[in-house]
Amino acid sequence: MQNKWKVIAERFGQMLITLWIIATILFFIFRLMPGNPLVAYIDPTFTEEQQQALMQQFGLDKPLHVQYFVFLKNLVQGELGDSFFFRDSVTNVIAKVLPNTLYLMIFALIIAYTIGILGGILLAWHRGEKIETLGIILTLFTRAAPQFWVGMILLAVFSFQFNIFPSGGASAAGQVFNSEFDKLTSISFYYHLFLPALTLSIYLLGLPLLLMRSNMLDIMNEAYVDMAKMRGLGKFRVMFKYAARNAFLPVVTAMAVGVGYAMGGNVIIETVFSWPGLGRLLVKAVSTSDYPLAQGAFILIAAVMVFMNFMADIIYSLLDPRVTLESRR
Repeated sequence: MQNKWKVIAERFGQMLITLWIIATILFFIFRLMPGNPLVAYIDPTFTEEQQQALMQQFGLDKPLHVQYFVFLKNLVQGELGDSFFFRDSVTNVIAKVLPNTLYLMIFALIIAYTIGILGGILLAWHRGEKIETLGIILTLFTRAAPQFWVGMILLAVFSFQFNIFPSGGASAAGQVFNSEFDKLTSISFYYHLFLPALTLSIYLLGLPLLLMRSNMLDIMNEAYVDMAKMRGLGKFRVMFKYAARNAFLPVVTAMAVGVGYAMGGNVIIETVFSWPGLGRLLVKAVSTSDYPLAQGAFILIAAVMVFMNFMADIIYSLLDPRVTLESRR
């Protein structure tokens, strides 16, 4: 037990180092980009003295190394600074759009892992048949297809050609949700959510499907599965109770990694569908040279991805005592 806690502490330390490296890279990348970071903040009528006062207000007049240490200090304290473009704290700006990103991510994960798990079971049970070959080809195709391309195809078919689903946004024109509860109980919100969630789920379902199929193929060679068949148990009972249940463990672990993939994949999909979430906000921040907002959005996405990889190791070791954290290193 003591050794396990030691390995967990080491993994946690590695996670913090990874986040520090990412934060450092982001800090210098944005400050080495050409252009004035306060271009959206400075009025054309401002005098040179007024512009310099703004630079001092945001600490941009200080040497780069001083800005870096101030940035790290604020980051440790959870302070992400103020947005140049929105003229509000980065935390408040991100908080307004983060729920939309979470809804998109959760909805896509539910679709992807439901279809992926059932599809993996089906392909494994029909090993060597045409349905398995076709299923693997389609899965690999969806996994390799660029997300923006899939999104544009769905828009062309379901929005522009047949006009079934809206082409963008999270609500109808002029519709305003007074609370998150109103949003989650609105049919219009899910109507707008479906296409971007479907696009993301198409990309995500490859991992659980192929993993479930691989695990099922291994489990089906076990003696207890053969014994269940010899006892005359029904096909579906053997498939789900004896094979699928024991093959499900690695897929649960992969779901933690899938959360990280979904968070990162939202950037492209939110841009294609004009979804008002964190990914679209990130693109806006980069295009306007809004350093604090872009850094905050990038760091949040990176933190989720790194943390979920860390949690995948922990969850796997807890669910399967035969696998130790040290062996997974």
